[in-house]
Amino acid sequence: MFLRTLWAERMKLHHSPVWLAFLILPVLPAVMGTFNYLQNVGILQDQWYSLWTQHTLFTCYFFLPAIIGVYCSYLCRLEHLNHNWNAVMTAPVPVSYVYLAKLISASVMVLLTEAWIGILFFISGRLCGLNTPIPPELPEWLLYGAAGGIVICALQLCLSLVIRSFAVPVGIALIGGVSGLAAFAKGYGVWFPYSLLCLGMRANQPGGAMQSSTEQFVLNGLLYLAVCIIFAVIWLKKRDVVAG
Repeated sequence: MFLRTLWAERMKLHHSPVWLAFLILPVLPAVMGTFNYLQNVGILQDQWYSLWTQHTLFTCYFFLPAIIGVYCSYLCRLEHLNHNWNAVMTAPVPVSYVYLAKLISASVMVLLTEAWIGILFFISGRLCGLNTPIPPELPEWLLYGAAGGIVICALQLCLSLVIRSFAVPVGIALIGGVSGLAAFAKGYGVWFPYSLLCLGMRANQPGGAMQSSTEQFVLNGLLYLAVCIIFAVIWLKKRDVVAG
């Protein structure tokens, strides 16, 4: 039954306009970060590492949280239209399956987005004339960034379940990304869900260790996931869903 629910979510993404966001939006911070790097190449002398700081400056705090918001809003939008929630809630499927299927679908999109970001980073470096090997830590940055992005997915899906607008959760994601910059700068990044993205991707210090311990990063991420899953299940069970 769960696999069928997951397959239904996959079908929503098939030939979906959300793939345009996947392809185009990560290009913008890559271009902006590369341009910023080239303009300050005299100061930014750590080559790949400096380029990464410029890419993640725009990716982690502005574009990627908004992209995740788009993914999650789209996964819930079809239910919010044409009384589709009524059909979903009367189907012989546990409500936990509904949320988890959406979370897995969004998480896969985040993993693919991180891979695309890595490809764009490599292309940008070559265009900048960086002929040395890419940093060996790059897969780790992308993997931990995806982990932080999945936490944001869980939160954004909860928002998209409650808020029937497509744009409002995306705006909240953008605000969350900007707020994550402040939390990260104050040293509280590991406690703020939107900061886990930049924390995992080593946005400000790619050559060093994570600002928090790996254990704390993982535990806080799992805690946020558990809270979001519990909230979503309770909401779907108790909420009288009437889609207009």
